[in-house]
Amino acid sequence: MNMSVLSRADLVSELLAPTVCASNASPLQVSEAVAALDMSNSADTVLAHRLDVARELLLRDLCEQMRHGPLMNSPQVLRDWLRLHCAGLHHEVFLVLYLNTQHRLIEVEELFRGTLTQTSVYPREVVKGALTRNAAALAVAHNHPSGEAEPSRADELLTQTLKAALNLVDVRLIDHFIVAGDQVLSFAERGLV
Repeated sequence: MNMSVLSRADLVSELLAPTVCASNASPLQVSEAVAALDMSNSADTVLAHRLDVARELLLRDLCEQMRHGPLMNSPQVLRDWLRLHCAGLHHEVFLVLYLNTQHRLIEVEELFRGTLTQTSVYPREVVKGALTRNAAALAVAHNHPSGEAEPSRADELLTQTLKAALNLVDVRLIDHFIVAGDQVLSFAERGLV
C-alpha cells in the first residue's frame, strides 16, 4: 500500500483501526487495508502495517516542522527525518532538500536510487531541480546501507562537484549528510562543504 497518497485522517484511521481477535471467535472490524493484508501471520502483518502508518505520520510531521523554520535551526528534526526516511533501505538513495532564501524547506526529492553500495548522481539533474523550484540553497543526503557513516573519497569529490556546479547558478550547497543506521554524518560539521 502506498501510504503517501493517503490523507492524514486516513492514516490515523489506519493506525487506530481495531484488529482481529487472536481466537477469531468474534472478529472486530478492521480497516480495508488491514483486511486486504495476508492474514496467515496476522499479528505480525498488522503490526508491520501499523508501524508503516506510524512512520508515514512521523515523516510528514517532521517534514512540516522543517517547512516552518530555517532547516539548520533545528538540525535534530532534520537528522530524525533522515534516519526515519532511510530506515530499512537495502539500497542507496540520494535525496535533495530544496530550500528557499530563508533556508526553509520547499520540497524533498529522492532524485537517484542505486544499489547496495553506490548511486550514480548527475550534477546537471541536481542543478535543474534547484532551478525548477527556484531554490536559493539546498542540502543533499544519501544513505550507506552498510551502516558505515564515514564518507568515501567519491562522496567528498561529489560534494565539491555539486558545490561548484550550484555556485554557477547562485545556489548554495549548505550540507551533505550520510545516513548509516542511526548515525547521521554532516559534511558541514566536518568542514567538508
